[in-house]
Amino acid sequence: MRATHLSGWGRYPIRECRVATLRREEQLADWSQTKTLIARGNGRSYGDAALNPELTLSMLARDRLLAFDSSRGVLSCEAGVLLADLLRVYAPQGWFPPVVPGTADVTVGGMIAADVHGKNHHRDGSFGAHVESFRLAGGNGDVLTCSREENLDLFRATLGGMGLTGVVLSACFRMCRIESEHVRTETLGTPDLDATMETLAASNDWRYSVAWLDGSAEGGNLGRGLVSRGDFATRDDLSGQSSAYRSRAPVSRQLPTPALLSGALNPASVRLFDALYNRVGRFRKGPRLVHHTSFFFPLDRLQRWNRLYGRRGFVQYQCVLPVSQSSRGLRAILERVATSDHIAYLAVLKLLGPQGEGMLSFPLSGYTLALDFPMRPGTLELLDSLDEITTAHGGRVYLAKDARCRPDHVQESYADLPSFVDVRQGATSGTREFSSVMSRRLGL
Repeated sequence: MRATHLSGWGRYPIRECRVATLRREEQLADWSQTKTLIARGNGRSYGDAALNPELTLSMLARDRLLAFDSSRGVLSCEAGVLLADLLRVYAPQGWFPPVVPGTADVTVGGMIAADVHGKNHHRDGSFGAHVESFRLAGGNGDVLTCSREENLDLFRATLGGMGLTGVVLSACFRMCRIESEHVRTETLGTPDLDATMETLAASNDWRYSVAWLDGSAEGGNLGRGLVSRGDFATRDDLSGQSSAYRSRAPVSRQLPTPALLSGALNPASVRLFDALYNRVGRFRKGPRLVHHTSFFFPLDRLQRWNRLYGRRGFVQYQCVLPVSQSSRGLRAILERVATSDHIAYLAVLKLLGPQGEGMLSFPLSGYTLALDFPMRPGTLELLDSLDEITTAHGGRVYLAKDARCRPDHVQESYADLPSFVDVRQGATSGTREFSSVMSRRLGL
C-alpha cells in the first residue's frame, strides 16, 4: 500500500488515502484485516465516491478482454478495462457499446457502479439495461455471479450502487452493431428553454440527442442553446464520401493542457466562449458526418481539462426532474443561478427515458441538467439552494457527480434506498464493509 492524496475528476474534495492495486483475485485475501475499502476505476466520478482513506483499491490492472461472442454481440471483460480501449478494438470491427457517458476514460466497473447513461437514454436506457451478468467479490471473500436469474437483489443494488455492495471483478454485456465509425449529426439553435425542451422531445427519431445551454443567457433568452442529435452513419451515408474520409483517424486525444492555462476559465472568458460557440453553432446547417469520438467525447481531446477550473477544483451539479415538473423546475434552477453572482461554466440538458433496474440508478423519465461551477466562496451555498428546488419538484441528484449533497435530500429522492440498505447490509453483515467518503457523508 502507499499513501497518496486522491480526488475525483472535480478535484474537490481531496483526501489522503491508502491505495493498493488489485491484479489477481487472490489478493483480496491480503486485505482481510481491512475494515473498509472502496474500489476505484479511472477516477472519473466527479466527487468523493471513489475515496476511502483506509483502503482505496485501484482496478486499473484488471484490464483483460476475456471473450466476445460475435453471434450475439456479447462481450466479457475484466472490470478495469477502459471504454477507450474497447472502442479502439471493437469500433473498427463494427461494434459499439450500447451506452456511453461523456468520456471514454472510464472503466467498465465504473460504468456499472454509476449505471451510466448517455445521449440515447430516451431510447436505450442506461448501461445496466444491457449488462447480462457480473462477478462480485463480497466482504467475506465470496465471489458471486449476479444477473437477472441469479442473486437478483444484489444485481439491482450494484447497478448504480457506487461500489458499496462489493468489488466488480468482471462483467458480461451486449454490444451494438454499427455500419461505420462515423455519426450523422445536425445541430439546431433554440431561442429559450421551452424551445430547447421541445426540440429534444421532438428528436425521438434520432438515437442520440443532447443540448448545450448558454450559461450566460438571462431573461427571455434563459435556456437558449444548441441541440445536437445524431445516429451512426450507414454505408449509404458514407457512399458519397471519399475513401480518405472514411478511413480518417480521429483527432488525437492526447492534447496537453498547458500549465499556463490552469485556471484559465473565468466569468469573462466563459461569457465570450458562450457567445462564440452559440454563434458558430447556429451556422451549422444540415446534417454532417463526424467521427464518433468527436460526437460523444469532445472534451477527451484535451487532456486533464479539469485543471482549467483552477487549483480549488470544481463541482458539477447534475439533477433530473420528472417530465411533469421539468419546465417549472429547470426554469427555477436557471433563474436561481442567473440571479446569483455565479455562472455555470458548462451547462448540458438531456431527455431521459424510464427509470432502470438499479436501486440507486439516477435516471427517471424527465430532463436532466448538468451545471459546472468552479469552487469559490458561495458555491456550496448556491448548490444547497438548487437542492431545495430539485427536491421540491420531485427530482434528485446524480451520485456519480455529487461531492456535497446532504443526506436528507438523497433519502427523500431515492425511493429504493431502504431496499438498497437492506441488500447492502445483508451482503456485508459481520464482514468487511465497502464504504467511501461519499457513503459516510450521505449516511448510506
